[in-house]
Formats: sequence, structure tokens, C-alpha cells
Amino acid sequence: MQTIDGSQGEGGGQILRSSLAFAMVTGQSCRIENIRAGRKKPGLMRQHLTAVRAAQAVSGATVVGDEIGSTQIEFAVENPGRVSGGEYHFSIGTAGSTTLVLQTVLPALMLADGPSVVVLEGGTHNPFAPPFDFLVRAFLPALEKMGPKVRATLDRPGFYPAGGGRLSVTIEPVKKLGVMEWLERGETVRRSATATVANLSREIAERELKVVRKKLNWADECLVVNEVCDTPGPGNILTLEVESDGGESGGGGGICEVFTGFGEMNRPAEVVAKQAVQACQRYLSCGVPVGEYLADQLLLPMAIAGGGAFRCVRLTRHTQTHIELVQKFLDCQITTESHGRDGVIVRVS
Repeated sequence: MQTIDGSQGEGGGQILRSSLAFAMVTGQSCRIENIRAGRKKPGLMRQHLTAVRAAQAVSGATVVGDEIGSTQIEFAVENPGRVSGGEYHFSIGTAGSTTLVLQTVLPALMLADGPSVVVLEGGTHNPFAPPFDFLVRAFLPALEKMGPKVRATLDRPGFYPAGGGRLSVTIEPVKKLGVMEWLERGETVRRSATATVANLSREIAERELKVVRKKLNWADECLVVNEVCDTPGPGNILTLEVESDGGESGGGGGICEVFTGFGEMNRPAEVVAKQAVQACQRYLSCGVPVGEYLADQLLLPMAIAGGGAFRCVRLTRHTQTHIELVQKFLDCQITTESHGRDGVIVRVS
């Protein structure tokens, strides 16, 4: 049984989620200690407990310590390599991130014995996790280039802190993930900015798009206001998308990157827009195909595939922790090469 120290690196929930994902894919049981030791409230919160129970449901593992506040669990895989496809429904009960719960079970379900439908309820747009827009525009299209067909539908948005959202995901698995490389960005083929307001004034969205128009010089046809009313609480997110063709080498068939800014109480719309715009500008100036958050998401499936490479803006502490964890479960080597202003190349072999 692998013993994983949850306090390593950034000491957050990613260590728990990825450890569970690797345990299911490799058939290795694990004990995770010091869960979320780097957070103000250590141990399992509702979102993390839902992820543990979701992993148990799809793998049939035996779990000890799955309760709120627990700082240690044992996840014993009873039937290594036998993850069951099927229909699953997981409800967090708070505004905790549905996309992070999906992140836990998706790698195993992509290699399961049959297709799956996963319905998740909770937060879909949370400033502390990848929002639904990032999932469906950036991560899943990149993932599909590795073989599995994954489709996500937003049934009902759920903004932090009210939550109450719902998304549905269909997964057609493959026997083995393909090896991909994203080393060149190429020409930009599409750009868009969508300002979403839920139960809030349209003026907020228009002010955010005004900043995008001024700072990025994007044409009016790229700017969209999205007004939503069917949410339990108010919410606001600005989403910037940049899609590229992959350059002369194909670059893995092109890639789309997503940058977001979240509205909060007493936070001007202009500040929200500035956050997203600055992240987009860093990406565009660097010339890399993969942003810092997508880099973290791609690392796990590439390690499972047993190879691949990408060039990204920089390695976050989150990603560095992820690299250390991957090599505890899988017989692979991950190397990083810094190229200064030209970003960092990450290779899995």
C-alpha cells in the first residue's frame, strides 16, 4: 500500500484527488495522511469527501476514514484494473467544485469496461477551481485528442457561494490513452470574450467587455454578454478564449486556452476584467500553446498514457507537487526544461 503525505508541496486537495485517480488506474491501494495539511481547515471538506465516495463508487474500493474533517484515509483497491462504467450521480451539497470531483474519477472512467454517464451537483463556477467553461473549452478537447470521447453539458450553473449547479458528463472509454505533444501554438484562429451575469445587472458585463476591448483590442464580434436567471444565487464570470492551430508541426492539432475573472462583492467589474486580461496577455506574449492551469490538468492523463510533452507558461507550485506525486504511482520520468521567456517544456517518458 502506497503511503502519500498530503502535506507535501502546496498541501491541498489535489494530492488527495490525484492519489485516488492513480490508485484506481494502477490498481495500487494507498493511504493518504495529513490531508490538506496546508489549508486553514485541514482534513476532508464536503467536496473532498464527495470525491472519495465517488472514487469508491466507480472502483468498488474499501475505504476507511471517509468522514468530514478526517486527515487520513485508506483506499484499498479490491479488484485492480476493474473500474465499472455506468450511470453515476454525485451531489456535493455545497458550492464545492463539481469539476474537481469529476477530475478524480474521469481518468479511471476513460479506461473503464464500458461507457459512463456522470451527473454532478454543486458548484460549477468556483474561483478556487477550474470553472465549467475551462473544462468544456480547454481541457476536454485536449483530452479527446488522446482518444476518449468526453462530452459535458451545463444543466444549471451554480456560482460560489450559493452553488446549486448541475452538470452532466458522458464518457466513451478507450483501452489506452494516446501520446500527444503540444510544443507550438501557431496562429490564432479564434478569440472570444464572454461576460456572464447571473441575477445581476447587464451593465456589469458590459463594463468588463469594455476593458477587454480596450486592453486586448478585440473586435466587437468577439465580445458576448450572457445573462442567466435560473441560478440559486448571483454570480459573475468573465471568460476569455484563445484558440490556435498548432503551428506547422500540427501542435497536437491545435489547442484552446481559457482565462477567467470572477466577480465578488465590492469588487469592481474593471478589476475582474483586468485579472482575466492580464493572464491572457502573459500567455500571448510567451508564445506557448499551454497555459499554467491546463498544464496541471494535462499532466495526469499524459503520465497514464506513458509519454508526451507540452510547452507551458510556467510551472505552478501545484504542478510541481503533481509531478512529484505522479512518479510515486507510475513508472515514468518527468523532466522539465526552462526556456526563459519561451516558457517551460515538460516531457513524460
